[in-house]
Amino acid sequence: MRFSVLASGSSGNAIYIENDNHAFLVDAGFSAKKMDSLMAGLGRSMKQIDGIFVTHEHSDHIKGIGVVARKYGTPIYANEKTWQAMDSLVGNIPLEQRFQFDMETVQSFGSIDIQSFAVSHDAVDPMFYVFHEKDRKLAIITDTGYVSDRMKGYIKGADSFVFESNHDVSMLQMGRYPWSVKRRILSDVGHVSNEDAAVAMSEVVEQKETKIYLSHLSKDNNMKDLARMSVTQTLETCGIITGEYVHLHDTDADQPTELVTV
Repeated sequence: MRFSVLASGSSGNAIYIENDNHAFLVDAGFSAKKMDSLMAGLGRSMKQIDGIFVTHEHSDHIKGIGVVARKYGTPIYANEKTWQAMDSLVGNIPLEQRFQFDMETVQSFGSIDIQSFAVSHDAVDPMFYVFHEKDRKLAIITDTGYVSDRMKGYIKGADSFVFESNHDVSMLQMGRYPWSVKRRILSDVGHVSNEDAAVAMSEVVEQKETKIYLSHLSKDNNMKDLARMSVTQTLETCGIITGEYVHLHDTDADQPTELVTV
């Protein structure tokens, strides 16, 4: 199983996962044209996608879904409440391309098992996914105000993580956002900070080679170097030295990471 974070940030999010027989996306938060470009950057095509798994109805996660579905006939998977919330946002998607993926269930596609789990975010029924193939595990968790013990149970021991590291608290507090927006981001249904993300990471990584991709960085309230430094320092405080068996990786707001094996 291989994956790439096609792009991640405040303006859009999409993650590509493949094995020798299947190819999937988690979210498609860019225009169809941009999705085509991001996939081309990996040497792949949107025509190859066997399904898109939607996490929630916010625009930065579903912007391209309607056009992509109609253009390529791509199957779309989401839970019932998310389907209801995004129906008016994505336009008509043929019934034969609309699939339900209930919260905290598993669906299997050949040798890949995909498990959904709830997160805490200000959407109607947000959920993320863990991909399993044989003894390998990829956990994706962004767009959550905190990481609960239940969430940790789903993602614990993954070989690779795509993990939200949204903001630096001081940058957010001193920044230009109105207080109502700051309060929303800092709330239990907002986004996790660099430090809070790292504390959660320290409780779910195991002593084996582990890749962590820092994702969904705010363009106004974070920076790659700052996120990496903050996460590194907090992990060290928790007794985990990055570079030994835990390896941190950046993601980008408009270009894909290298396609790597989970």
